[in-house]
Amino acid sequence: MSTSALTHRVRVLAAPGDRHEEILTPAALDFVGHLAAAFGERRLDVLRERRRQAIRLAAGSPLDFRLTTSALRADRSWRVAAPAPGLTDRRVEITGPPDRRMTVNALNSGAHVWMADFEDATSPTWEHVIGGQLNLLDAIERRIDFTTEAGKEYRLATVMVRPRGWHLDEEHLEFDGRPVPASLVDFGLYFFHCAQRQIDAGHGPYFYLPKLENRGEARLWNDVFVLAQELLGIPRGTVRATVLIETITAAVEMEEILYELREHSAGLNAGRWDYLFSLIKTFGHRTDFLLPDRAKVTMTAPFLRAYTELLVRTCHRRGAHAIGGMAAQVPGTDRAAHEAALATVRLDKEREAEDGFDGSWVAHPGLVPVCREVFDGVLGDRPHQIERTRDDVEVTAADLLSVRRISGPPTPEGLRTNIAVALRYFDAWLRGSGAVALYGLMEDAATAEIARAQIWQWLRHRVVDRETVLRMLDEESAALGAEYPWADVDAVRALFERTALARELPAFFTPDAYTRHLIRPAEAQS
Repeated sequence: MSTSALTHRVRVLAAPGDRHEEILTPAALDFVGHLAAAFGERRLDVLRERRRQAIRLAAGSPLDFRLTTSALRADRSWRVAAPAPGLTDRRVEITGPPDRRMTVNALNSGAHVWMADFEDATSPTWEHVIGGQLNLLDAIERRIDFTTEAGKEYRLATVMVRPRGWHLDEEHLEFDGRPVPASLVDFGLYFFHCAQRQIDAGHGPYFYLPKLENRGEARLWNDVFVLAQELLGIPRGTVRATVLIETITAAVEMEEILYELREHSAGLNAGRWDYLFSLIKTFGHRTDFLLPDRAKVTMTAPFLRAYTELLVRTCHRRGAHAIGGMAAQVPGTDRAAHEAALATVRLDKEREAEDGFDGSWVAHPGLVPVCREVFDGVLGDRPHQIERTRDDVEVTAADLLSVRRISGPPTPEGLRTNIAVALRYFDAWLRGSGAVALYGLMEDAATAEIARAQIWQWLRHRVVDRETVLRMLDEESAALGAEYPWADVDAVRALFERTALARELPAFFTPDAYTRHLIRPAEAQS
């Protein structure tokens, strides 16, 4: 790595762990330090702009496609880079945390792509952050066994890494007296150790980018990619990144986001769960954005149809992949429930494939065959359907915001489910599990965010009363303690009250929970 010397060095504040020295090498830490020095202040600017935008929208400023970039959207000449090796056919993608078991299961699942998720599916304990990096390195170095007892060697999925979002810090690493942005830690350590190894294996360093809210945030990531490639002598344009469109403000800047990342773009993904959370968070103060029970907000709702069809049209007119949303069902042992789950997934994937998506997500290896079968039926031998430009689609900002057409009062069952899911997920997250099977679904941070945000919104607009919520909270807290005697029910309940029952809705539950419960500096462990 040829670069100027750092004025400050990255300090590791956590106690050493098993094999951590393989990841936290002086050179790797210096690489992360160069990224922090170059982009730390711009990242803070991003967070300040998010707050300003939230204030403007809460004050009544309209959300619409930008007039200042209308010429860019009208210009049909520009396209993103051609698909990189291993990313041409993405008909089935599986997601999950980069722990040892998921690494083996995902890479052997038969999916074309595995998204190793340091964000919503990972509880970011220091052991998980560094352990995940070790698992990815071991997988690339073939230090994990991918051969069955019968001697069959599986076709391994292409790896894409989702770093944590711009809003999160990594408190166990310090640069210039401040925590290093978690996104730069996850990206930087993986890129330093695995980028060239992935290139040598015939693929490349590929990423998913979460929680982006506008084109400026995409430009920041693009600049990170440019510098990272320059520092390690990797040709510019080798990196590829798919952006999750999971905020309402990003939905009106899809083309601009593709444009900013065009030399590094691998398309867009319909991050449906966080998208619903974003709608509540952005417009929760308005009665016309009240949502009914989460289970009743399906992808056939008009505002969600507008969102997904706009995403396909935007991607395909620019030569980019459009990847569908998560199938979160967990196949069970009960035959009837198992068949019902597969039927639900099949219908969802049929809609996506027929709408023009080039692939889709599943959360469980057992869902890979049905997703692949559906997309095989539409794609055949073609690797994608980017040629379907969907010029028939016309979507306005009003279409994206037409939530009131599905509004309805929450049911007692919906309220209780949200409380139960939030409490059980918070408990699992605080104990180190970021992806949890609950009531037949694989829940992650995004679904927990929806659950607590809906409760906050219903309380704000008095469609449920506080006494009912507190009564159910008492009952579900007691049930949690009985079901999991080791659970810290007081901590879980306090987290729920701070993030769901407060006067103002916290932007995310994760920063508060991380700061209070997951940070363990070396002196605290000695």
